[in-house]
Amino acid sequence: MVRGTERFVVRPGREPRVRSLLIVLFLLGAGCGGGRAQPRTSLDSGGPLQPEQAAYDVTFYDLALRVDPADRAIDGVLSVQADVLAPLPWLVLDLDTLLAVSAVEVDGQPRPFERRAGQVWIDLGRAYAPGEAVRAAVHYGGRPRVAERPPWAGGFTWARTADGAPWIATSVQLQGADLWWPCKDHPSDEPDSMALHITVPEPLVVASNGRLRGVVPEHDGWRTYHWFVSTPINTYGVALNIAPYDTIEGTYTSITGEPVPVTFWVLPERLEDGRRLFPQVLDHLAFYERHLGPYPFRADKYGVAHTPFLGMEHQTIIAYGSNFRDEPYGYDWLHHHELGHEWWGNLVTVRDWKDFWIHEGFCTYMQALYTEERFGAERYREAMRGYRAAIRNRQALAPRTPHTTTQMVADADGRTDNDIYYKGAWVLHTLRFLIGDEAFRIMLRRLAYPDPALEASTDGRACRFVSTDDVVAVAEARAGRALGWFFEVYLRQPELPRLHAEVDGDALTLRWEVPGNRPFPMPVEVQIGTERRRVELPDGRAHVPIPEGAEVVVDPDGWLLRADR
Repeated sequence: MVRGTERFVVRPGREPRVRSLLIVLFLLGAGCGGGRAQPRTSLDSGGPLQPEQAAYDVTFYDLALRVDPADRAIDGVLSVQADVLAPLPWLVLDLDTLLAVSAVEVDGQPRPFERRAGQVWIDLGRAYAPGEAVRAAVHYGGRPRVAERPPWAGGFTWARTADGAPWIATSVQLQGADLWWPCKDHPSDEPDSMALHITVPEPLVVASNGRLRGVVPEHDGWRTYHWFVSTPINTYGVALNIAPYDTIEGTYTSITGEPVPVTFWVLPERLEDGRRLFPQVLDHLAFYERHLGPYPFRADKYGVAHTPFLGMEHQTIIAYGSNFRDEPYGYDWLHHHELGHEWWGNLVTVRDWKDFWIHEGFCTYMQALYTEERFGAERYREAMRGYRAAIRNRQALAPRTPHTTTQMVADADGRTDNDIYYKGAWVLHTLRFLIGDEAFRIMLRRLAYPDPALEASTDGRACRFVSTDDVVAVAEARAGRALGWFFEVYLRQPELPRLHAEVDGDALTLRWEVPGNRPFPMPVEVQIGTERRRVELPDGRAHVPIPEGAEVVVDPDGWLLRADR
């Protein structure tokens, strides 16, 4: 087994993929008082970042892991390298309480450690100073948490193929990567690169992130798959897919002209289904490149792994567990959605889960755009009507305070809340009407690649963190005007504006009723007889003359996200 032989990759001009040092120092100072961030539980992810974790920036992970299907157990070593941003006497990593730690090393020397709830606190022996690098290794193992309802309630899925062979996969977005490996489980920190060395019994195959560097036979019928991720990767996007896979392989020519290897790892009994789906995989890649720019991870691959659960956006190895059919939308919606996350989630990543809607809302809206491109405007409107029926408006779509994953996908009563998908898509639908189709499409591309020169890069420098404020800034730049009022109403509080439309004699009166009486100069399209016109409401109201007997239809194409539609 080859361990720790990969060199970590540092990006030219790299900025730490965590909060700035000034903010780190502020958090450390706040930690001395009553505002100290508290450790979260093992079954949640994100939230306020602890001062001890804000004090370092991970640059490289190396995970060597043996997966034993017979015992449903794992055993291995996680090595981490990090840059120190503020005085660091403890290195704090997250790890599920079901997994035991047997030893810890720092710079190659054994060090004491403590288990505190779902974390490993490593005593560094001294306070590492800003500018230093710390290297640690955690030896751990056990029986990892079994996914109760993957991918939503995640962990390891230990399934069987039709002929009884092991079929194993991980899914941890909502609960965090620390369910199966020690890490800094927060969306604000990604390593620049990562190596994985996964050992399994033959004839099982391991499909994971990045590029396969080699497969090395071990003793007693086991073998190790060596994968290397050459770009930044979010921790929940690290995934294992283990089965007696067959592969369907091809090459996609990117809009940059570069060949991108594409591989579908599929169970033997569904091989023909996979071959039928493969051309659609390439078509979806072409769609996203046309609208958002080049596939971000051309230096590694694009991979799809057949999984025993529905799906997940694992970087360069998305999970596909659908039925290989184009129902009910006329195309494979699951693959299309998960592929979209290579841009919205993996290239562009939220630094706090409070902005989760950027990952899911944008991906959901891209499906509507694909429907429009393939099947026409009426099918697009039909898709948006379907999304509208699912919106609940129980909490702000983009709250301003730090949130965990659980807080963003469940309301205060613990019920599932899918507004980050459907309301997020509808906000974009209405924004498209507001700023115009051309400006909107340029906005999408500039959100993915703010500088067109980044589209040629393959070394990961285009990967970055975003927030709702970044979306607002790019939208305003493309529209050429302030749009804070729009996002304030639709994202920062839950209630929808209500449009009042009344005909009195020869005039139509339009008036917006807005929660908190916020400014909301949203224009409204009106059809009067056979004529359509865009009515501006600079003060939230307008009067429109109408000919006698003319039929009036307000918002005839359903562009406006509003109450009681």
